[in-house]
Amino acid sequence: MTVTETASEFEIKYRYKTNRSSPVKWIFSHAINQWYFVLLAVTGAVGNAALASVPAIYIGRVYSEITKPLPNKDLILRFALIVLFSQVIRGILQFARNYGFELTAQRIERNVREELYISLIGKSMTFHALQSIGDLMARATNDVREVNFLFSPGLNMVFGSLNFLFLPLIVGPQYHPALIITPALFIIAYFISIRHYLRTLSPITSKVRQTFGVMNSRLSEAIDGIETVKSAAQEKNEIDRYESNSIAYRDASIKQGLIEARFIPLLLLAIAMGSGLLHAMLLFNLGQISLGSVISYFSTLSLLGFPTYTSIFSYSQISLGIASAKRLLETMNTENNLDENKNGYSQEIQGKIIFNNVSFAYNNSEPFIKNISFTAEPGQTIAVVGQTGSGKTTLAFLVNRTYDVSSGEILVDGVNLKNWNLDALRSQISIIEQDIFLFSRSVADNIAFGKPSATHAEIEKAAKAAQAHEFIQSLKEGYQTVIGERGVTLSGGQRQRLALARAFLTDPKILILDDSTSAIDSETEDKIQKAIFNAAKGRTTFIITHRLSQIRWADLILVIHKGRIVAAGKHEELLKSSMSYQQIFRE
Repeated sequence: MTVTETASEFEIKYRYKTNRSSPVKWIFSHAINQWYFVLLAVTGAVGNAALASVPAIYIGRVYSEITKPLPNKDLILRFALIVLFSQVIRGILQFARNYGFELTAQRIERNVREELYISLIGKSMTFHALQSIGDLMARATNDVREVNFLFSPGLNMVFGSLNFLFLPLIVGPQYHPALIITPALFIIAYFISIRHYLRTLSPITSKVRQTFGVMNSRLSEAIDGIETVKSAAQEKNEIDRYESNSIAYRDASIKQGLIEARFIPLLLLAIAMGSGLLHAMLLFNLGQISLGSVISYFSTLSLLGFPTYTSIFSYSQISLGIASAKRLLETMNTENNLDENKNGYSQEIQGKIIFNNVSFAYNNSEPFIKNISFTAEPGQTIAVVGQTGSGKTTLAFLVNRTYDVSSGEILVDGVNLKNWNLDALRSQISIIEQDIFLFSRSVADNIAFGKPSATHAEIEKAAKAAQAHEFIQSLKEGYQTVIGERGVTLSGGQRQRLALARAFLTDPKILILDDSTSAIDSETEDKIQKAIFNAAKGRTTFIITHRLSQIRWADLILVIHKGRIVAAGKHEELLKSSMSYQQIFRE
């Protein structure tokens, strides 16, 4: 497996390029690169089907021989051995078919899953901000699995049974030319009905996958927000909402079942079997074929049952797989405007940041950030204050290109952000948010997330600088204690101190603190303030906060109101000149 980067996102390559222009082409581009297993499977399918006709043919010959006045026992034994040997070989070929298709299915599932995962990791935050986690999880798990089922048992059953359709077409004329009529008419009617079946089924299977995604999304939201649900006593309402989504999924699945229940080829099979037997008996009565030939022909005709019965399930599985592939492609093909710029500027950041008439809008809506202009010199501390929803966090996220500006430009060391190599830029910027995300790993692993090669001494030094060492030592296994998902086993203050330690360890050139001390108690705050003050030395620091103790020593304070800078200056100046700044501290 190799990973390459394009102008828009990471792409995965397993020594081949996938075609994402349509679900069928995409699936084929994966399958063609498993050609050796596909060839094994198809060879097994063709051979297995061909040998399936041997017992049907020889049972008639045995009947003709044993009904003679003096049957040839050696010939009957020879017929029996031919049947036995052919079925042993058939069993081996059937194993090759199943093995080939199953291995192809599993390898393609692995490749598709990793292709999707790397695509998701490469998407911008603008993309992720608009996506439902539950629906993405449904696509990454259940839809990927449906692509697996498309090959096995879906295509496995189709290829394994399709050849059975043509055996009566080949065997029948050997007894009498007219015996080609029934299988020929059946095959024509079969493919016409299958075409109609798939056209009818396709929108329903797409609805099944879509309603499953919605249901999964509702479940994910309810579980993720379970604290809010319980605190507001909304369990009953959430159950009702989930039930309505579940009913929609059930109804779509039932509709799929109703279409499968009206599977026309089953009726065609019954007509073909009756008509074929009647035709053969008429020819027998006319003395044109023997009774043994009637038995062999009818036994061969009965092979049509296998592709007919398996079609109900296999074509439904293929339709579901294609619907799932379509959903996966919708996700992977969603445009990502964030340019990675792999060949861009990648020097060490000095820290001068210029916002030049910057505006930003979410998803082509009204601008949320409007005509922002200011300059932060290297090593300066910039405090950003304003009411909730004024755009403070969005402004900070423009610095590391979590979002890209809609108009204007941001310069870092005189270079437009879009001209920077994204990895080089982000590796020198650290953001600590109010809502700290911690992984379900050890404390040491969480601190070293941005620098996996860090030694234990470096991790401990960073923890001490963030005033986290003491509480870490009190944990059951110290730095090797595995914390719960999202850090739920820790208090808010502990999570934020770990985030500070993570930032200190990476030694960023630009540090952004987004209300990162909001959950720290007053006893710890003084120590944290000292740590932040020391950390801010020598690097450009943005502090988004309402805490006066942090704002006082900022070199520049920006007052944001409805996405605009309404005042800028030092603390003492703004207290005298800005009503908006005064109002913040009165609230």
